[in-house]
Amino acid sequence: MLTESFIASTKTVERKAQATATKDIGIHLHDFQPIPSLKTSFKKSSTQPNCLAVTATHIFAAQADKSVIHVYNRECGNQEAVVPFQEKITSLAHAGHYHGAGTLVLGTQGGSLILWELATGRHIRTSQSHLQPVTCLAVDPTFNFILSGSSDSNLQLWSLPSLLSISQPSHNDPSQPLPFSPMRTLTNHRAAINAVLFAHIPGQTSFAISAADDQTCMVWDYANGTVLHTYLLSDNPLCLTLDPADRAAYTGFSDGSVQIINFYKPNHLLHGLFDPSQQSTPTQPPRSDRWHLHGPLSSPVHALQVSYDSTTLISGHGDGKAHTWDTAKGKYSAQLADFILPITNLLMLPPLGFPSTQTPNSKLHDVVKPRYETFHNMNTGSNGDTSIPVNYSFTAQLLSTLPSKNTPSGLADLDVAMTHLSFPECMLEEGIAELRALNNRSSGPLDPDNMDQDDALRTENKNLKLQLDDALRRQREAIAEVLEYDQQSLRRREEESIKKARKKRRRIREMEAEERRRKVVMGEVVESSRENGFKEAQDETDEDLSSDTDELSSD
Repeated sequence: MLTESFIASTKTVERKAQATATKDIGIHLHDFQPIPSLKTSFKKSSTQPNCLAVTATHIFAAQADKSVIHVYNRECGNQEAVVPFQEKITSLAHAGHYHGAGTLVLGTQGGSLILWELATGRHIRTSQSHLQPVTCLAVDPTFNFILSGSSDSNLQLWSLPSLLSISQPSHNDPSQPLPFSPMRTLTNHRAAINAVLFAHIPGQTSFAISAADDQTCMVWDYANGTVLHTYLLSDNPLCLTLDPADRAAYTGFSDGSVQIINFYKPNHLLHGLFDPSQQSTPTQPPRSDRWHLHGPLSSPVHALQVSYDSTTLISGHGDGKAHTWDTAKGKYSAQLADFILPITNLLMLPPLGFPSTQTPNSKLHDVVKPRYETFHNMNTGSNGDTSIPVNYSFTAQLLSTLPSKNTPSGLADLDVAMTHLSFPECMLEEGIAELRALNNRSSGPLDPDNMDQDDALRTENKNLKLQLDDALRRQREAIAEVLEYDQQSLRRREEESIKKARKKRRRIREMEAEERRRKVVMGEVVESSRENGFKEAQDETDEDLSSDTDELSSD
């Protein structure tokens, strides 16, 4: 049986009739399915919206109006550490796998980002790219990009691998971007941005969505920096969440109502966001897509989450109550919980109970606090230093042994990369596919005429391969003919040299025979008949061989 849970954080407010014990509790771990019930609570926390991050082992809560982050250990059930910073933290996001250590991304009141590597303590601070506080953060599913939204109405797109790289480009090199600076700025909003999210499914059709106080929700092609579609709302959206299958978005308003933004249009073959005929015209969702609470009492919606099966929407309100909504019927369902204090954040946890869940290879028992004096923006590119610091260490528990050279296909990508001689094929294919998707998207929105481009390229590659095979075959045939001609020429030269040698030997014997006849006439001593017979037999053999060679040469 699957078990689904969520974490809710609250903000402390002054209430006369509020109990001291209840006032001290700020984070709640609550079961949602199969039976809703409160599981665990953590004390001494008060958070603003978008100031909560969760991993499998820890909870991170940026405290309201303070420059500290409270770190809670989920296994021990207590507060592990209080981490101070130089300025107030206004937003949080975790970049990395849920079961891994990863990096905590912090948005500051001054408009910059701070990256904190949880297993090393490395501390990285970006440039002050926003003019006002960073109100929201989002990390894409591939952990390659960060989107930061601010009260200055701008969105900044950052490259996470570039920010975490030990070696940074030089300040003096004009061909390279400035270190610790954003890749792109998105400026279509006209008011403070309250929420930003990446789509759950990576790939060519991945997108980002933002909600702002200008009563709009905008869907972005973040790789190209363009707006795919604009949705006009009847009120300022306070929070935002996406359907797990990226089919729709949900927004919450100050009157306690929620609204669904459906990305798919009826009777349309293309995805509504990537249909060129619909991208230029803003859309206003119908009134029937806005759902209201029962009764006259209403409280602002500060947080929204969707269940794993997409059938239930959970909303957190300013009066401390969490409500559920039936997404299929499009109406209010029931009250889920009452946390007394205003709910500011809701985070759904991955469901438990799948039989094929992979065991993580490492676990972060205790976070390593930021080491400002050691890793603070080191190697910023002034001298081109690319060396790894001597005291740069990774602290975690390995839950399994490293694989052997015969690595099974079911092991994690990290294990494959650590034992491979160079780069695994899966990593190369993933990188090529990502670059290809970005290049395709940078050329503009999807067009039905270009949807068969992959098939055309495959056909062209197949034809080129056939031509290459035919050329190789002709080359082999030509090489064989040349070798045969060389062998025949060599045989002819050898036969001619043998023939000349035998003719020379016959000529010498003829001269010797003439000399013997002359000696007989002159009465001189002549060689014995035995020697003459041997030479005559040899002469006959040479004549036979010579005649055979002549016949072979004539053939």
